[in-house]
Amino acid sequence: MDRRFLTVLGVSLLFALVISSVFYQMTARAGAPKKAESTDLKDIILAARPLSVGTTIKPADIKLGKIPASAFPKGAFGKAEEVIDRPVVSNVLIDEAILEGRLATRGSGYGLAPIIPVGMRGVTVRVNDVTGISGFVLPGMRVDVLVTGHPASADSTMTATALQNMLVLSAGTTVQADARGQAIQAATVTLLATPDQAETLTLANNEGRIQLVLRNGSDQTIEKTSGREIAELYGSRPSHKKAPDPAPRPVRRAAPPPVVNAVATAPPPPPPPPDQIVVIRGTQKSVETVSNGGK
Repeated sequence: MDRRFLTVLGVSLLFALVISSVFYQMTARAGAPKKAESTDLKDIILAARPLSVGTTIKPADIKLGKIPASAFPKGAFGKAEEVIDRPVVSNVLIDEAILEGRLATRGSGYGLAPIIPVGMRGVTVRVNDVTGISGFVLPGMRVDVLVTGHPASADSTMTATALQNMLVLSAGTTVQADARGQAIQAATVTLLATPDQAETLTLANNEGRIQLVLRNGSDQTIEKTSGREIAELYGSRPSHKKAPDPAPRPVRRAAPPPVVNAVATAPPPPPPPPDQIVVIRGTQKSVETVSNGGK
């Protein structure tokens, strides 16, 4: 066999060995972190089924999953006992990690109570097909509350806006609308209110007739309204509204007394001066008056 051919073959084999060794080392280095990461897993609590608002988590509602420690979500749980018997305040999808922000504290109540913020109240009012807007008042919507009654300050029945921009917590026993947004025929609607608003709602519900008015959820405007009386439907002025002040009447002043143009009379002439006589006696001089009557 030709020595020259053997030399070329040996060099080629040596070069191939070097290239294979370098490639193997590069592959091993790239795969080492992935192998380490795949073994560094952490337990995470997932939802075994969709969890709606107001649901109290039970063992059958959750399952245990594995996730890399570097991808573990903030606020997630790794132990089942950390979420058992805690109410859900925000919907959780199936296989979604259960987070702290989606749950209320244990012992905060069941059903609707956990989703009522601290300092607020949930007030339930009676409705029917008309006052409940034919069932289209759904949880999460915003409404105004009108009350119709006969106040002491008015001569007839009137309607006024009692409250505005109220959040609907539930319709009947339903605390969330379905995916299709279908109407809910409920006899009651629960609204989120402050303590003062709760008093207004209760009084309006007991002493008058209420009507819920649906509004756009993004409309946060509070309108100033004065209410309406029956008389206004027929063009009359309502009794509780003051009539406009009449135009000021001009002030009539008394005419000055007429000036009497009297004929001017000439004053009487002065009396004539008395007659005087100058008497000179030696060096003395005197003046004597003679009365006119002596003439």
